[in-house]
Amino acid sequence: MQLKKKRWSLWLSLLASFALFAAACGDSADSTDAGSDTTDAASTDTDDDAMEDGDDAMEDGDAMEDDDHSGALPGDGKAAVNMGRGNWSSGYVHAQILHDLMEELGYDVVSPDGLEFAPDLAYQTMGRGEMDFWANSWYPGHLSWWEGELPDGTRIGDNLTRVEGSVMPGGGLQGWLVTKAWADENGVVTLDQINDDEALWSQLDTDGNGKGEFFGCPEDWTCDDIMNSQIEFAGWDNLEQTQAGYDAMFAEFLIAAQAGEPAIMYTWTPTAYLAQAVPGETTMWISVDGDSVLDDSNPLGNEGGEAYDQSPGYSGLDADVCLAGPDGCQLGWAAADIEVTANSDWLADNPEAEALFRAFQPPLIDMAIAGVALTDSDGSQAAVEQIAAEWIADNRELADEWIAAALAAG
Repeated sequence: MQLKKKRWSLWLSLLASFALFAAACGDSADSTDAGSDTTDAASTDTDDDAMEDGDDAMEDGDAMEDDDHSGALPGDGKAAVNMGRGNWSSGYVHAQILHDLMEELGYDVVSPDGLEFAPDLAYQTMGRGEMDFWANSWYPGHLSWWEGELPDGTRIGDNLTRVEGSVMPGGGLQGWLVTKAWADENGVVTLDQINDDEALWSQLDTDGNGKGEFFGCPEDWTCDDIMNSQIEFAGWDNLEQTQAGYDAMFAEFLIAAQAGEPAIMYTWTPTAYLAQAVPGETTMWISVDGDSVLDDSNPLGNEGGEAYDQSPGYSGLDADVCLAGPDGCQLGWAAADIEVTANSDWLADNPEAEALFRAFQPPLIDMAIAGVALTDSDGSQAAVEQIAAEWIADNRELADEWIAAALAAG
C-alpha cells in the first residue's frame, strides 16, 4: 500500500513525540540505531517518489529473495499455529510482521485477525491452549489477567510464559492529553489541580452529575481498571472516567480539543492518535502530583490489581509537549513493556519461535509510522498485511538478523 504524504504538522508531531522519550524505552543498541535511521529517512523523504520506495521494492521482488532459507525449517511438519492479536489497531502491524516472520521459519500460522481479543479473553484463551501466542501484552498491567482460574482449576498465569525483552521494552508511553488552549487559559498543569478546583472540574461535567469527566478506555481493556484504581488512590472525588469505544471517544475529544474546549483523554504510544492530537499545538500531556502515582496497594481490591502499579511513573517529556506540575512533568504512568506472551507448553515445544520472539524488536518510530499508514488506509486486514510486508521488504537485513537468531536456537 502506498503511504500517502501527510500534513507536515502531523508528521512532525509524531516524530517529535517519539524522539522525546525514545532514550528511556529500553531498546537494545541495534534497535535504537534502526529507529534513528528510520527517523532520518522519514524526516527527509518529502516527495511521493520517496514514499513509494517500499512499493517499488515489493514490485521488483528483489528484497524478498533472501526469504529462501535453505534446509529444513523449524515449523516444517508441525501443526498450524494459533496466533492472536489485541483488539486495538495500533498493535495490528507489528503482530502481522511477527506472523510473517514465523511463516518464513516454516510455520503454518493462522491469520491473527481470526483470534482478536481484549486482554481478559486473550489470556484465558492462551491459558487453555486454544491460542498459542500474541504480541500485544502490556506489562505490568496485563499481569492482572494472570490471576484468574481456568476450568481445570489451574491459575491462568501458571500456563503462560512472558517473553521478556521482546517487541518494545519500555515502549508503551501512556498518559492523558488535555486541550492546550483551555489549559493555557486556566493555568492547568495537573489532574490533581483540576480535581481540587470546582471552577475547573465543573467545566468537564458534561452530564451534570457533579463530576468532571475524562475519556478513558473501553471496559474490556486493562487501562480502564488502572484508571478507576488511580481515581480511588489519588482521591480524585470530583473526576470520573467515561468509557466507550476508543475511536468514538477520541473523535469526540479531538473535536473539542481543536475547538479549544475543555477535554481530557487517555492515550498511548506507539499510535497514530498522536499525529492527530498534535501535542504541543492542539493538546498537551497533563501531569499528576508525584504522590498520586498509583502504587501496588490495589485500592479497589481487584483480582490481580497489585499489577496496576505505575510507580515511579514517567517524567521524561519536555515542557513543549508536557504541562509541568509541582513535581515536573509526571505522567503518572510507567512506560509499559509491550511483549509477546505464549502458552508455556507450546513455547517449550518451539524453541526457535521463542528465540525469534526474544530477538523481535521493531523500531518504535517505524511502528508509529505504520500506524499512520493504517489510519490512512481502509483499515482492512489486507492493508495490515501489505504494510507489514512492505516493512519487512524495506528492513530485510534486520528481519534476517531475527530469523538467524531463531535458526541458531535449533
